[in-house]
Amino acid sequence: MERAQKAQVVEELGHIFSDSGAIVVCHYKGLTVAEMTDLRARMRDAGAQVRVAKNRLAKIALEGTPSEGMNKFLTGPTVLAYSEDPVAPAKVAEAYAKENDKLVILGGAMGEEVMDENGVKALAAMPSREEMLAQIAGMLGAPASNLASAIGAPASNIAGILSTLEERDAA
Repeated sequence: MERAQKAQVVEELGHIFSDSGAIVVCHYKGLTVAEMTDLRARMRDAGAQVRVAKNRLAKIALEGTPSEGMNKFLTGPTVLAYSEDPVAPAKVAEAYAKENDKLVILGGAMGEEVMDENGVKALAAMPSREEMLAQIAGMLGAPASNLASAIGAPASNIAGILSTLEERDAA
């Protein structure tokens, strides 16, 4: 790889490290091309991406960034999973590592917080952005739904009583 190409890769990795909500570092030794393609597809479906880069270039790109402490994970064959959504890469990596023992989660970073393997697993257990928005929408809609049913309840009760009286008179 020429010097200009290396500089371009370092710049791209710098953008990844600065713009991502979370980054997960994994060892992928022994993964076949088909398995790596499957991992990439799962990440893409979750809104995340996967990047394999030389560790030396990644360490250079990490210099001066808030997640600089993550360079201790960059040894051996590593793959970077990243996304703007802080939960997506951790969820997909955790699920894939459970299915395929060749993918080993080493750690990661979320902003200035450098996480070990347990930190990434804890992040994977959190609800995603979409799940959180759905929960909030449900909470916001619940009081209105309760109010509507409370307002409609007396009319419903009267209708039920009238229906019962009508059936009794008909019999």
